[in-house]
Amino acid sequence: MTLDRANREKLVRALAGTVIEHADELTSLDQAIGDGDHGLNMKRGFEAVLATLPDLADKSLPEMLKAIGMTLVMKVGGASGPLVGTFFMELGKALPEQPARADLVAATDRAINAVKARGRSEPGQKTLLDVLVPVQAVLANGGDARAIAAEAARAADRTAPMLAIRGRASFLGERSIGHMDPGSRSASLLIGAAVTTLEFEANT
Repeated sequence: MTLDRANREKLVRALAGTVIEHADELTSLDQAIGDGDHGLNMKRGFEAVLATLPDLADKSLPEMLKAIGMTLVMKVGGASGPLVGTFFMELGKALPEQPARADLVAATDRAINAVKARGRSEPGQKTLLDVLVPVQAVLANGGDARAIAAEAARAADRTAPMLAIRGRASFLGERSIGHMDPGSRSASLLIGAAVTTLEFEANT
């Protein structure tokens, strides 16, 4: 997987574009079980990321990811900013400039563990971890872009029947059942945009 400057800029635009495009959907999901501001907050954060282009793409991949993470922590409100921002920052700390699949597997494992610690949460509690963990399993088992994106979408769907144990939705108790977790949906969108943009192949 070659990540030259052009591909780094392409990646940033794809990540930001998918969040901005789906902001209303994310807001609607959050209105059902949260504060109703997830879409707006995520849109604000990624608009701030876009505003740092083209300089952001001039950075190495690790430094670019860390910069994205820091921007999201500062600009995205609620729990999502610290969690998503932590994921990006930890990826940046762990990845080399030209990562192979093994590097991505190890880096995502580190980033997932950081998100677990930051949110004091585990898979099965109706959070973005319910997307990140199964997606990493597909990545580790050699899945290509299509398989990874498909699992991300399915994993987000699987949060609907879950009882929320962490986050704002947990205050609703059983009323949280039947609604997709908005954080999981935004995570699935970001993953789909990333692997599709980078044309991630099984032999990467």
